[in-house]
Amino acid sequence: MTIKLLVLGKTDSTQLNQLIEEYQNRLKHYIKFELEIIPDIKNTKNLSEKQQKEKEGDAILNKLSATDLLVLLDENGKQKTSVEFSEYLQKNMNSGLKQLVFVIGGPYGFSDAVYQKSRGKISLSKMTFSHQMVRLFMVEQLYRAFTILRNEPYHHQ
Repeated sequence: MTIKLLVLGKTDSTQLNQLIEEYQNRLKHYIKFELEIIPDIKNTKNLSEKQQKEKEGDAILNKLSATDLLVLLDENGKQKTSVEFSEYLQKNMNSGLKQLVFVIGGPYGFSDAVYQKSRGKISLSKMTFSHQMVRLFMVEQLYRAFTILRNEPYHHQ
């Protein structure tokens, strides 16, 4: 199985990029992982919130194949403990799924079309984080999940 993290726009912070890369490198030992950046939508000042969500939604949907399982990182999603998240990943790996795609949306969330295509929503917290921080948190949680599945000492409970 491949895990893909789709994100909108680049991260400006070199420190965040370094940390994200560190966890990406750690993940390589467990699973095929891809972080794909969808370029920012141009001229958003001239777009309504709905139009921006629709353009971002089209860009997201264009990155998916028919067999992908799409899961949204959404403030209204289900919160999971790290152990529950690792079990969720294991269940998907056991199902024979080819690619699991997590997506971090834009500032206004997701379009209706993306919500309809998705097969689940996960919330990392009731708090709001910047999109750049969420990337780091998600990659770290993926790494943590695999160390839990392998009974490695990274996660303490």
